[in-house]
Amino acid sequence: MNLTHINDNNNPTMVDVSQKDVTSRVAVASGDIQLSKKSFEALINNNVKKGPVIDTAIIAAIMGAKKTSDFIPMCHPLFLSKVDCNIKKDYKTYTITLEVSVKCEGKTGVEMEALSGVSIGLLTIYDMLKAIDKNMTISNIVLISKSGGKSGEYRRL
Repeated sequence: MNLTHINDNNNPTMVDVSQKDVTSRVAVASGDIQLSKKSFEALINNNVKKGPVIDTAIIAAIMGAKKTSDFIPMCHPLFLSKVDCNIKKDYKTYTITLEVSVKCEGKTGVEMEALSGVSIGLLTIYDMLKAIDKNMTISNIVLISKSGGKSGEYRRL
């Protein structure tokens, strides 16, 4: 088996993308955090001591996408042209869904950036609400779609 992140000396290496074409690349990921009724209501009513949870989570998601190569060892640093976040609130299940869309013109994809953005955004919600509810559950962090590059289009069914 030819491992892409192991060099001829059997040492970890970063993949060489210098020969790849620059293409427009977009990835969308999402994830959920389920809250207690009390923490959900505090979030909705903007009554959290640490400040505005949704706004802070969106900023954290953008920062998480931008900093992905700092904490995923073999990720290439990318010049992101756009990071967009969408929050959905389910008032019946007390669940927040965060969707992050990332775009760049580059030689490698932005899937990890979208997934990192979702993860960091949801962790920020947890951090801001943990004084109210330590029983929150982060789940369903998935890649929804990606486009660009040699592997082409992908859409989760």
